[in-house]
Amino acid sequence: MELKTIQAVYYSATGVTDRVVRTLAETLAQELGLSLTYHGFTKPAERAEAPSFEPEDLVVIGSPTYAGKLPNKLLPDFQRLRGGGALAVPVVTFGNRAYDNSLAELCAVLEAGGFHTVAAGAFAGRHAFTDQLGEGRPDFDDRRKLELFTRDIAAKVRGLTEIPPAVRVPGDANAPYYVPKGINGEPVQFLKAKPQTDLSKCCNCGACARLCPMGAIRLENVAETPGTCIKCQRCVRKCTHHAKYFDDEAFLSHVAMLEANFQERKENEVFF
Repeated sequence: MELKTIQAVYYSATGVTDRVVRTLAETLAQELGLSLTYHGFTKPAERAEAPSFEPEDLVVIGSPTYAGKLPNKLLPDFQRLRGGGALAVPVVTFGNRAYDNSLAELCAVLEAGGFHTVAAGAFAGRHAFTDQLGEGRPDFDDRRKLELFTRDIAAKVRGLTEIPPAVRVPGDANAPYYVPKGINGEPVQFLKAKPQTDLSKCCNCGACARLCPMGAIRLENVAETPGTCIKCQRCVRKCTHHAKYFDDEAFLSHVAMLEANFQERKENEVFF
């Protein structure tokens, strides 16, 4: 098989998946001596027209794990990707709890969309909800493992003479979403939670509205969130004035539960 380009597609609200996918894609391009093209998939305008690929492409496709699966509101966008016979490396990130069924779901979506998965990985990173879980990750050790993973991928695709069987990963693509729990261990619901705005800090620059993956924040008045919020924390993480925050009691109870129970460092997992 003759490959001509490395392509990278990723949704990354807070930057963790961006760093993982870029490390993989850049190292693959260097190892194989191929050109590299990025396709952002985070902003609504970036997802308006899903890219399509060809058999000569090797595509790294990344997403964070939301409630143990792919972000449900973005699933239709991932399903619109068209592989055209391209090789693919599906990658998910997770906030030091678990990736559950997200990698299995991403693999299934890509195979159904005409991709041929040749390797896959799940990588721990800083949790979107709190700095107390996975802070600083991917760190030096993670990046080293990413580079080793990439070299193994390069070695595999160099030796391919025909399309390999789809990579097998743990999990169930059709499993339900993880049910979040509060600090008391009971299930909590915070689907309607939306970011609040500290007006004493907000300069109404509109950055949060322009960066929101769902276009949920009103540009004319960023204190209003009339659209669907997926709790990705992009507005909180990207606000340079620290004016955005969540105060929903159920959401905060879930964050407290995560901080109390998932401090132990989780390891990355790769599959061929």
